[in-house]
This record gives sequence, C-alpha cells and structure tokens, in this order.
Amino acid sequence: MPLQIVRNDITRMQVDIIVNAANRHLSVGSGVCGAIHKAAGPQLERDCRLLGGCPTGNAVVTAAYALPCQYVIHAVGPIWQGGHQGEPEALRSCYRKSLELAVAHHCQSIAFPLISTGAYGYPKRPALKIATDTITDFLLHCSPDNDLTVYLVMFTKESLQVGSQLFADIRQYIDDSYVDAHFDHVREYNRRLDIARRYYPQSDMFTNRQAALAAPAESSPKQLVPVLLNASSLEDALANLDESFSQMILRKLAEKDIKNTDCYKKANIDKKLFSKIINNIHYKPKKSTALALAVALELSLNETNELLRKAGLALSHSEKFDIIVEYFILNRKYDIFEINEMLYEFDQPLLGGALL
Repeated sequence: MPLQIVRNDITRMQVDIIVNAANRHLSVGSGVCGAIHKAAGPQLERDCRLLGGCPTGNAVVTAAYALPCQYVIHAVGPIWQGGHQGEPEALRSCYRKSLELAVAHHCQSIAFPLISTGAYGYPKRPALKIATDTITDFLLHCSPDNDLTVYLVMFTKESLQVGSQLFADIRQYIDDSYVDAHFDHVREYNRRLDIARRYYPQSDMFTNRQAALAAPAESSPKQLVPVLLNASSLEDALANLDESFSQMILRKLAEKDIKNTDCYKKANIDKKLFSKIINNIHYKPKKSTALALAVALELSLNETNELLRKAGLALSHSEKFDIIVEYFILNRKYDIFEINEMLYEFDQPLLGGALL
C-alpha cells in the first residue's frame, strides 16, 4: 500500500515491475506498448515471440532488459465493444492476474497504465473504476506482510471523465462555499471595524483593512487588553494537555472496532506511516494524511474537524481541496478512490497516495 495515481512516463517508473498493455500476439504495438518495447530494447520483443501469445484477460511476465525495473508483465486487455461482450470481467482479470504475478515474483512495487483505454477504446471512467476496485480489493485481502505499492500511471493530465452530475454538484458546492467564505469575511471585517471605531472614535488606527481585521472579535473594551497567564496557570495547562491526534485515532479505532490493517489500507497510506502515527503521541500529520484517516474511519464532519484540530489543522473554504473533501464527508461518501478521482479532476493533491 498505497494505491497512487501518478502523472509520469511508465517507462521511467522506479518500481520492481511495470505492466504493459499488450495485444494477444504480444507483438510490438503503439501507445504504451510501443513505448515499453522501445525503452526495453529488442530482447523484449524476442522474449514475447517465444511466449507464443496470451489470451485476453490474462498476463505473462518477462525480463525488463533496459527498463529501470526487474520485470515486465504483459496484460492483454479487452477491446471495447459496448460493455456487453465480457469486457469488464476481462479487464478485472488483467489487473488481478498482474497483481498475482507481482506477488509471486516477490515484488514490492508495481506500475500499471490504464489498460485498454488507448487504442482499444475502453471508456476511462469505468476503466478507472474497475482498476481501483480490483486493486483495492486485492490489497485489502492480501497478507499484511505483503506491503505492495501500486501505481496507476497517467502520461499527461487528462480528464478521467468522472460522473457529470457529481462533478456539477461539487463544482456548485465549491462555488457556494467560496461565496459564503467571502461574505463571512466581509461581515467580520465590517463588524470589527465598527467595534474599533466605537471604542476609539478619535483614532485612525482602524482605517485600513489589515488593522481592522486585527481588532478583537469581542465587543467588550476589556478584551482589548491582553490576558496574561501566570506561570502556575501555564504549568497547569501543560500538565493537562488535550487528547492528541494519535490518541484520537486509537480511540476511534476502538469505538468503531476497526482493525489497524483495515484502517491504513482504507486510508490509502503506508503501513510504516500508520505505525509512526499510532506509536508517537506527538505525531503531526499532513492534512492529506489526517483527512485520509478521517475517511477511513468514516468520521462525521464534526468529528473530522475535531481530528484536524488535534493536529493543529483545519478545513478552509479558501481551498478547493478542503471543500471537495468536506463535500464527500458531509454526504457520508467514504470511498477514498472516488474522492481521489474528483480531486484529480480538479487538479488537486490526492488523499493518501500522492499525485506526481
């Protein structure tokens, strides 16, 4: 783990094994197939000829030669014929058999193209859904000792053709959130400016926007004087710290009866990172990691905000990334790969696995 969607040339991926979108004859083709053969050298074509072909939905493995990996898996995807000729089953089989071959060859990392979406015409949206579902299911049920990292490689930033209605709903939610945040900011600015002028009518210190926003939020003049903590009070406060981020994660795991392995796999984060989090009471995660864990634990929006506060973080309506994740949590949609598809579509960083 995890599954990462990356933007790269698959022939340059520094992994143990890469997957070639092959044809049934295992001959040199165009697109991804042609690029892999060109980068590997003529020995790869010779090995493929000796194998004598491969049926649709199956996969075979060869050496990688000049490629920066150990092996190449040649997976034969289906040609799109409308979706009723066994194409989904064949595509799922490609991913599953490729993953099985990677494990059999003791690989720890594997890179896939989005199989069949080039010359074979498989629509990107259902192809991506099959890829993420099949890979996730495999990773969730493989041995905890087999910590396989999987990459889905996109050569360019291209649309994944996500559901139009969901895309429209989120775009509207983003627009509404930006508007709300803007008007809240204006109202707060005007309110504080009014307070400042009320208590300091002769002063011009609040005539600019920056100074006005620095004014206290409370309407009492007493609040304009800083409140100093004595040493004893500070010591008391430090001796009674609130629950930490890692402690809240452990509490939620116990409350929801979720296994550690299920949590970090559903969060799409590495087992080693998860171990660091739960074993270090002072661990401060990145926001993407914290939100990935909130999704894996299926926290409510209030619980998510509480978890973020434990790490000194917060959701902001000035960031598209935050608004998109908030939309899914608010609607209790906890499929991290669906969230990542939408984040990718809006050119945002992903939860768990990174977008390169």
